[in-house]
Amino acid sequence: MRKRAWWLVLLTLLIPGSAQLLAGNRKVARVGIVASLGFYALLLIGAALALLNRGWLITLVTIPAITYALAGFLISFAILFALLALDTLRLMRLNHLIPRDRLIAFIGLVLAGVLGTSAISWAGNTAGVSAGFIGTIFNQSGFTAAADGRYNILLLGGDSGKDRFGLRPDSIGVLSIDAATGKSVLVSVPRNMQHVSFVAGSPMLKVYPNGWNCGEVCLVNAIYKDVTDNHSDLYPDAVKHGSTPGVEATRDAVEWVTGLKIQSYVLIDMAAFSSLINSLGGINIDVKERLPIGGQLDDGSDAYGWIEIGQQKLDGFHALWYARSRHTHTDYDRMARQREVENAILAQMDPVTVLTHFQSIAKAGQQLVKTDIPSGMLGTYVDLAMKAKKFGIAALPLTPPMVNEIHPDFPMIRQQVKQALIKASGN
Repeated sequence: MRKRAWWLVLLTLLIPGSAQLLAGNRKVARVGIVASLGFYALLLIGAALALLNRGWLITLVTIPAITYALAGFLISFAILFALLALDTLRLMRLNHLIPRDRLIAFIGLVLAGVLGTSAISWAGNTAGVSAGFIGTIFNQSGFTAAADGRYNILLLGGDSGKDRFGLRPDSIGVLSIDAATGKSVLVSVPRNMQHVSFVAGSPMLKVYPNGWNCGEVCLVNAIYKDVTDNHSDLYPDAVKHGSTPGVEATRDAVEWVTGLKIQSYVLIDMAAFSSLINSLGGINIDVKERLPIGGQLDDGSDAYGWIEIGQQKLDGFHALWYARSRHTHTDYDRMARQREVENAILAQMDPVTVLTHFQSIAKAGQQLVKTDIPSGMLGTYVDLAMKAKKFGIAALPLTPPMVNEIHPDFPMIRQQVKQALIKASGN
């Protein structure tokens, strides 16, 4: 009876329903075994696709309809697993065992049932959250084609906090990715670049035929707010296509500056960084200079807090101010701290942290990221990102001394961009 009990526990854990086939209701057994075989078939198919073509697997699991179906199956299977485990408890006939064996067998089955049910239901719940996350952020259908063998993505970092007047992108760049190898270059455009214009055919040229070149008022990062407030009618279809008039006008300007055709954009709202960082349990930053929190005076005398020097574990609130603070510093210092925060977030997002905090990370991500990248491109971009990881990302900052942000030499800038792409691709 002891051997019988342990065999039933083992069979329930490995192939739910097989215990019922041997010692219980065969109709129930068929349901359990078919569901179990379906579960193992999904695992085998996933493993095979991961080995044969990782892009196909990524494409499949990033289609919300498929991910929702997978979530429904896994949650249903978890419920069935729990019911079969309870039925196995009846089939074990614990009353025929001596007290010690009875207790051991009971504990073994409970552990098997709880662990199995929890693991499967967690996977189903994670799949459901993932589908919602993908469906919310990547809500555009279709695909985008590479331009001259590259995918170019406009990266905007904005800060729309309550204490800020509208949104102006504090960080502007283009991530250019080789469509075959994944080798990438990040071209950074200073927020205070002046005398920019717009790519041929841009509706902005109807309003600003001589370009956005009125001096200090017309910094490149002010285009977003100007169009949002005054000229949104120039881009009537922007919202329908997952963008905004401010983004589209900025895209037209950055295309003119860099000479790159931009297929998609990603806007990161710095104000939402706080919730993402908190969901990760904070980030580690080596603070090299005491920085004020809040206030407007250069000496920081009106600040209502400080970020102290040294190795710090910063929560979302303090990490945001570390990236934001500009007292007695240049914009380039601030941009450098923002990159520190971004790198710290990436370092913190190890697989264990992501899996254990997935729901809170996904919720924060929905507030953090806006993009018009079509869902059909996710498989391609993730696959390219994995290829790019081994090469790293080359950087081309269009900053002094190479570029005079007040009177930029735009033909020289475009030539520098072209050479950087050639160098990164190894051609």
